[in-house]
Amino acid sequence: MNDPQSNAAAPGAAFLVFKERLSDSPFVERIWRSHSEGAGTLHSIAACHWEMVVSRFEGKTSMIVRGPETLVSTAECPAGGEWFAIRFKLGTFMPALRPGTLQNRNDVTLPDASSKAFWLNGSAWEYPDFENAETFVSRLVRKGLVAEDPLVASILRGEPNDLTARTEQRRFVQVTGMTRGTIEQIERARHATNLLKAGRPLIDAGLEAGYYDQAHFTRSLKRWIGQTPAQVARAEEQLSFLYNTEPR
Repeated sequence: MNDPQSNAAAPGAAFLVFKERLSDSPFVERIWRSHSEGAGTLHSIAACHWEMVVSRFEGKTSMIVRGPETLVSTAECPAGGEWFAIRFKLGTFMPALRPGTLQNRNDVTLPDASSKAFWLNGSAWEYPDFENAETFVSRLVRKGLVAEDPLVASILRGEPNDLTARTEQRRFVQVTGMTRGTIEQIERARHATNLLKAGRPLIDAGLEAGYYDQAHFTRSLKRWIGQTPAQVARAEEQLSFLYNTEPR
């Protein structure tokens, strides 16, 4: 009989393996996939983007629409799981499932149509994979199930407009579920975390990421990553997908 603890990861050991690639789709930020080599506790950090995630575990496949996260959390991750995700660019959205309504783990699991397909907008869609994700997204766009808000896209590019600051902010929150300030803070914290995990000294990482002192650096990482800079540097816990990013 197998020991029920035999598939558990050792404390502090990484048990999730990630692979990512950038996308040439104007709607997609990047594609990533992962699998768990053991069971363990996943430390989920703040994230700005919404995603469509295909989850496979114990022979069952599901399509999950997941929103941005402004709160850190932990979850128990099983051994033998596989995940594939399409991470969409800021300014894109599903008209029926806005990022703000999905925020902070208010995920929506779409109904199964078969072992190879799910229901969306009254039609059965085959599960996409790591290689054909862009083709899948193009079909969603043609059907009007994914769209881009041109104003928010132009704001993110730093282009001027005639809107008042209040109107611009309201539109931004409606589309992304977050303020521009929140997005900038999350991206800075994630960038600093990448620097620390790459071995950069704490003081250098904080300065390079744009923090004005150590207290500011520590408060930010505690809020958005859920750990102090020293804890991140020690790699004590498995973090959720941490792609390379530069702060805006």
